[in-house]
Order: sequence, then structure tokens, then C-alpha cells
Amino acid sequence: MRQNKPNPQMSRLLLYVCFFFLGAIALYGCSNASSANTAGEFPPQSLPVVQVDSATVNTYQEFTASLQGNRDIEVRPQVDGYLDKIYIDEGAHVTKGQPLFHIDAHPYQEVVNNTRASLQAAKAAMESAAINVEKLTPLVQNNVVSAVQLKSAQSAYDAAKANVAQARAAAASAGINLGYTTIYAQADGYVGRIPFKTGSLVSRTTAEPLTLLSETKEMHAYFSLSETAFLQFKEQFKGNTIEEKIKHLPDVELVQADNSLYPQKGKIEIVEGQFNKSIGAINFRATFPNAAGLLRSGNTGKIRIPNPHERALVIPQEATYELQDKVFVFVVDSSGKVVGKPVTIKGRSGNYYLVDQGLSKGDQIVYAGLDKLRDGAKIIPRKLSMDSLFKANPL
Repeated sequence: MRQNKPNPQMSRLLLYVCFFFLGAIALYGCSNASSANTAGEFPPQSLPVVQVDSATVNTYQEFTASLQGNRDIEVRPQVDGYLDKIYIDEGAHVTKGQPLFHIDAHPYQEVVNNTRASLQAAKAAMESAAINVEKLTPLVQNNVVSAVQLKSAQSAYDAAKANVAQARAAAASAGINLGYTTIYAQADGYVGRIPFKTGSLVSRTTAEPLTLLSETKEMHAYFSLSETAFLQFKEQFKGNTIEEKIKHLPDVELVQADNSLYPQKGKIEIVEGQFNKSIGAINFRATFPNAAGLLRSGNTGKIRIPNPHERALVIPQEATYELQDKVFVFVVDSSGKVVGKPVTIKGRSGNYYLVDQGLSKGDQIVYAGLDKLRDGAKIIPRKLSMDSLFKANPL
């Protein structure tokens, strides 16, 4: 049976017809998509918006601080000798009058015994001289012996009396030194490092103290203000003098090294009289109560000085974006159209910015989804309450 051979010209024609129809369909789809985009047929986005509101807000100035007890007492020996007892351990809490160290007392006990014996001998010599004066007095009165003998006896008595006083002072001094062999705590507080061990030779001239006793019922936090910060400080608070301004300062807070807030507030009490030329700063001191002993000498932290702002315009940071070192927000008009607007920030509190210029109370701004917006775009506003934001993230 004879088979028909395919016609090459007919095959090419069919192929061209298929390409033509496929291209026409593609062009039609692109034309429709372009027409839809040009006509703005995409629906507007539904985005959350908030209304700019005012509130009383505190901003804070923070300064690095170092802490010391209200008294850091160097515990030093007042007599020389070998340490034979250490009653406390490093870091222990002690009370006033509690024994801390003991120095070998045997040499000082012997000195006490010797001075007591010398005192008794001096008293005996004085009594003998007194007897001699009593014996010669009637004899002189009856002209039995000359007055010179009585004067000599009186002088011997006076010398013996002076020797008694001298011996008594020596005995008292020896007793004091014996008492110094036990070293007591001069205040309630915490014991620092103890560099000496039992058997160490210590003396009044030893450069290093036996330990450092920190009285910590109150803690002093020392911090510095630069000259610029000090000038700003003088403008922020009421008063004609620095002392008056310090009295008007609100209570300050202490941020600890782990960024936690110390539970009790402190008060700035004193300022140094002059600037430190080497660092260009002036020192302040704040005092914090420390009855629970949570703070120790040598701790570090930050002092936070609050600065209240009444009726400040507040916006959440999430509602802003930055462009060329400026802060912007998207303001929504009555038709739902958004416009990017620059704002001037005068402070920060938590997750919120305090606006100085660029917005007014009652303006609507986009809260989230800013990365999807452009100037002139329309949205469907979904209103959020600032009160609900404040509850979730307090000022």
C-alpha cells in the first residue's frame, strides 16, 4: 500500500499560524494588565493608623556613676605584732563593736605587768617619803632639827608623788596598747578583702590596711557632668543658685550594671565647687537608701535625672521612618491619601518620640506597614487607640 508523504510547506505554514496566535494572546494579556494598572484597579491597603495625642512625659538624662558607702573605713592596727586571730571572713556583714582581728597580746601584757609593778613601787616610795615628812615636821617645830632637813624631805615626797603619776600614766598607756591588740568594727557594714593571714606581721606603718569596712546604710553615687551638660542643667531647673536648683531637682533613679532599675530613688545632695580641668567636668553626688544592703561599694551604674514635659505630642517609634538622617511619618488625610512628612524630635521616652515640630494634635499617622507605602498612595485607615498602645508599652 502506498503512503502519502507529508508536505513540508504545509507543516511550516501550520507552525507559523500557531506562533501568531500565541503571540496575539500574550500581547492581549499584557495590554489588559497594563490597562488595569493604569486605571488603578488594585484595591487600597487596610493599614492601622493612630491619632497624635499629647501627654505628660518624662525624658531622662543618664550619667555613668560609681558607688561608695557613706563611709569607707580603713581598718588599721594601732600596735605592732603578729596576727594570731582573724574573727571574720571577706564580704561578711559586721556590727559596730564586733571584734575583727587579734594581735598577739603577750608582749603587751608583760608591759602592763611591768608598769603595774613600777606603779606599786612608786606608790611605796611616795608613802615612805610622806612618813619622813610627817616625822620631821614636829621636830622642826620644836627646833630639834633644822628646817633644811624638812625641806629636803618634802622635796623627796614631791618627787615620789611625781613618780607615781608617771608610773600611773605608763600603766594606763600599756593598758591602752593591750586593748589595741583586739581590733573592733567602727561601724555597721561589710568587710572587704583581707590581704593578711594568721601569722602575718603587721604594724602602724604598714602601707596596706587590714581590710576596708564599708558602711552601706546609705550609698553615694558619684557622677560627672560635662560643661555643656552642666549649662543645660542650669537652664532646665528653677532657682537662682546651684543650691536652689538642686533643691528643685526631682528624685533620681539608679540603673544598675545589668540595666535593672534600683527599687528606691535617690536625691542629689552636693556638687563640687569647680570643674576638673583635666577632664572638663564637674562632679555631683546622689544618695540612695540601702537598708537591704543590695548595693555595695565599688558597684557601677547610671544616674537617671528625669525631665518632665507637660502636654508633649507623643508618637510611637514604629510609626516613623528615617530618610537622609531625618525622621518622617505618613500623615493620612480625610480621603485616605498618605503623605510623608518630616518631624523634629525633642526627646524619647520608652518606645515613643516626643515631637517638637511637624505634627499637630489630632493628626492621623500610619502606625504599621510603612515599607509598603509611597507618597500619594491611598489606604483604608484602621484606627488604633493611643491608650491601648500606652497600656501595651507604657511611657
